[in-house]
Amino acid sequence: MYGARPVPPQSGSGWSVLRHFDAFPKQREEAKEFFQSTMAGGVITLVAAALMTLLFVSELGIFMHTDTVTELLVDTSRGEKMDIHFDITLPHMPCSWVSVDAMDVSGELQLDVDHTVFRRRLSPEGLAIGEDSEHHVGPTGQPLPAALGGSNATAACGSCYGAEFEAGKCCNTCEEVREAYRRRGWAVRDTATVIQCAEDHYLEEIKASRGEGCRIYGALSINKVAGNLHLAPGKSYQAGHMHVHDTSPFVGEVFDFSHTIDNLAFGQEYPGMHNPLDGVDVHAVRDSHDRPVLGQHQYFLKVVPTEYHATRGAVIETNQFSVTEHFKPSGGMGQELTGIFFFYDLSPIKVTFIERRSSFLAFLTSTCAIVGGVFTISGIVDATVYHGQKMLRKKLEMGKQF
Repeated sequence: MYGARPVPPQSGSGWSVLRHFDAFPKQREEAKEFFQSTMAGGVITLVAAALMTLLFVSELGIFMHTDTVTELLVDTSRGEKMDIHFDITLPHMPCSWVSVDAMDVSGELQLDVDHTVFRRRLSPEGLAIGEDSEHHVGPTGQPLPAALGGSNATAACGSCYGAEFEAGKCCNTCEEVREAYRRRGWAVRDTATVIQCAEDHYLEEIKASRGEGCRIYGALSINKVAGNLHLAPGKSYQAGHMHVHDTSPFVGEVFDFSHTIDNLAFGQEYPGMHNPLDGVDVHAVRDSHDRPVLGQHQYFLKVVPTEYHATRGAVIETNQFSVTEHFKPSGGMGQELTGIFFFYDLSPIKVTFIERRSSFLAFLTSTCAIVGGVFTISGIVDATVYHGQKMLRKKLEMGKQF
């Protein structure tokens, strides 16, 4: 019937057998008078509760915290690429004066890189001039002057002035003449005698940009082998087995490679990563006449392959590096190339960072251990204090009787 009480199981039923497994027997109402509450027990209970709360909060913090485990392995990767991200400001070098080159021991060269590198012209006060651009050092190809029949470019064939490698090779622009000379290892010192350069304003552009600065930034994908990245004046080219920069247009100019490295990284950044060259500000060494000393600002980098495993399964393939700095003045004749050079080498050891967090079951086990442990210890302390007080009272009572 509705509202009727459930019938308790019979004493001989199967349910009554479960009573024998009860580890928590209940106190009868009529037995309450056999228990006694004490002030010491109350104090111990409050201390135990506070201790349990403190330990629980501490364990919760450990559960929420992520530990990073470091492992060292031999780097077995082969034929991979790595990215160099950089952002460098040259406050006293115009953008049209500087080229960015990357080369490695495998023989791969990236001369006067422009496909992933951007440049921003800066005023002497450090303010941006115009918009960011991608361009080579020097001018783009100029059309053939009218003196060589520039109105009919298909029929004209300008002279390379003895620098052509092949018979019939044409140099119809000033830039093509310069390129032919570079391939020969020659320098075009006097463009007045070169007809193709009659309408070329390269030297005027160089002089007009004197006093400007440049911010160069971008990324390069390079072979994962030792090599170098450098910023140097003039157009770069390869003459035989030599890497050469054509500085002939800059005769008499002073190169001040004071620089600020806002960022230099070999790959994607991961949480907590620190690049030792970020924010480095270097001023050129000055001589007794307060002129910049020509030389190479050299950075020797030891690049360490690194993997970062996040707790959610994401893996970041990147690189760390350590650095040693050195300034190498040019020789007495000043023939050595001046600029900023980053020489990097790869470590054979790979560092792996793995984020780990304790499981919920481990947290639950620790919490139960805290509660049970503190409860048990507090019970022992309470019993010790209670029986100690009781024995002390008896001794005092016996002393009074005698």
